[in-house]
Amino acid sequence: MQHFVEVFMMLMNCFLLVVGIALVLWGADRFTDGACAVARRWNVSEMVIGLTIVALGTSLPEFMVSFFSVLKGSADMSVGNIVGSNIFNTLVIVGASAMMMKMPVEHLLLVFDIPLSLFAALSLYFVAYYDGNIRRIEGLGLLLFFCAFLYYTFWRSHKTNPKVGHKVSNVAQMPIPKILLLLLVGCGCLIYGGQLMVDNAAELAREWGVSERIIGLTILAAGTSLPELATSVMAARKGSDGLALGNAIGSNVFNIAFVIGICSIVKPMAVSDISMADWFTLLASNVLLWVLAFSRRSLTSWKGAILVLSYVAYLLYILIM
Repeated sequence: MQHFVEVFMMLMNCFLLVVGIALVLWGADRFTDGACAVARRWNVSEMVIGLTIVALGTSLPEFMVSFFSVLKGSADMSVGNIVGSNIFNTLVIVGASAMMMKMPVEHLLLVFDIPLSLFAALSLYFVAYYDGNIRRIEGLGLLLFFCAFLYYTFWRSHKTNPKVGHKVSNVAQMPIPKILLLLLVGCGCLIYGGQLMVDNAAELAREWGVSERIIGLTILAAGTSLPELATSVMAARKGSDGLALGNAIGSNVFNIAFVIGICSIVKPMAVSDISMADWFTLLASNVLLWVLAFSRRSLTSWKGAILVLSYVAYLLYILIM
């Protein structure tokens, strides 16, 4: 009887996992249409929308998982979730989007956004690895950095010409109530679907005796990054390359500056279980993206394949080691 119950619970976890994935994919499509409509109606660059509105909406699962992990005293799982999510964003999301379509890289992304993502990763590394603690004052510093990033991103949107995808004209004249509905429904499905997926995937992993660090770096990271992946891939399919790339890079900054900033202000975080290999991969993934993006100022399918294969190599390393 007990064996039957265990099998039933495992099948239920698998079913809910699939439901979560379906919700995330459907929600990403709705959210992308709403975000593109915002870009067209208010004459704002899709890159800016991706770096701000979409990045914030798709980073909410990371915030929820990290916030509750900190409250429950699992700081390593919380930081592991953010480190793993940013690695996933940079290597898998950007890589998969580039494999879908060639993505031109804007000048400001090369000289501002990708370096800022690297700077945020370096800041988290020095605070968490060398000190072993993320204090409230350090969390406040991250939050102020996040506010400065938002301010400059919106300021520069008025100084550049908007660039929106040519394949989303069907949402150009969408009324405001419909835009808000798409954003709210899409974001709600992303959050609930991502949380549903993470909860059930983590439960399945614990049955196999996987550590908090591995859960945070792999299942939680991939699970909470699924909204970014779905949104960026959907945006790439619709020809919105600025939205796809901006979403991934913006989410990296949001995850560290906003999520870790808020969590450490609420409760200081003691970090001890994140290895040097994890920190190295976090920093190296940003450098690799930067180098590939500088080459001819575009990301092509072969460059995307390099990014994705780099993540596969990292995943195999942490699972084997």
